[in-house]
Amino acid sequence: MTITDRIEVDPKVMLGKPVIRGTRITVELILRKLSEGASEKDLLEVYPKLTRQDIQAAIRYAADTVSHEETIIVKSPRRAARS
Repeated sequence: MTITDRIEVDPKVMLGKPVIRGTRITVELILRKLSEGASEKDLLEVYPKLTRQDIQAAIRYAADTVSHEETIIVKSPRRAARS
């Protein structure tokens, strides 16, 4: 399944995790490295197949995924008892 022209999901690649098309570089890996302080330049050096557009696509994919999540807030039993 192609998510975008740069992100794909294939059950035969990395157990179906979203990856940069034609690689085994997961969106999760890119986001984790960025969150740990890696720069775009760092990623491009370590993963030569990666492009700036791939990194941007991974971030966009994550944002789109989160934007479609449904959040349900449930009162905890203790809080409900106090009300």
